Amino acid sequence: MNPVVSPSILATTDKDYATQMHRVAEFAQRVQIDLMDGEFASPASVGLSSVWWPTILKADIHLMYQNPMDHLKELIKLRPHMVIVHAEAHVHHMHFAAELHKEEILAGLAILPETPIENIEQILHSFDQLMIFSGNLGHFGGEADLGLLKKVRQAKVHHADIEIGWDGGVNDQNIKQLADGGVDVFGVGGFIQKADDSKKAYEELEKILD
Repeated sequence: MNPVVSPSILATTDKDYATQMHRVAEFAQRVQIDLMDGEFASPASVGLSSVWWPTILKADIHLMYQNPMDHLKELIKLRPHMVIVHAEAHVHHMHFAAELHKEEILAGLAILPETPIENIEQILHSFDQLMIFSGNLGHFGGEADLGLLKKVRQAKVHHADIEIGWDGGVNDQNIKQLADGGVDVFGVGGFIQKADDSKKAYEELEKILD
């Protein structure tokens, strides 16, 4: 697949959520909506009842929740392109993915830096995306630990066709290395949202990937 830059939305108020979404909606094709429950990740973000996006966009919901299954019905009602749940969350991961697939919603699995691929090897076949998380849970401005690219290589041994996402510290200095390392989808937060010209920042990343 062609690499995709997916601007992140990470907001604790409805007003900030709307500001961030409108900021990227004019140029993005796919967005990543980061949601935190205040337990698995803090601070708490806006809730699912506040989530929306323009229908022209593909929206991936990155769910940093301790108990994702408690929110499955709400997630399905929103009809996102994908829901990404953490390997470290309290949930039957394969069942969660199967319930999404029944509704023709893709399922992603995110792993924190300290979680080895071996911990998820037996369930990865149930997911459409593996997200390598290298950020700071609940905040923009993480750093991309390129050493985590080894997880991409490890995952691809038995799951050659799985989409690889990356969340954390993506910028114009490292996106080429990440792409060369096998990353397909780049969740980009601070580099775009905090830029003086968000569209220009997005286009800089797209140009590097061309």
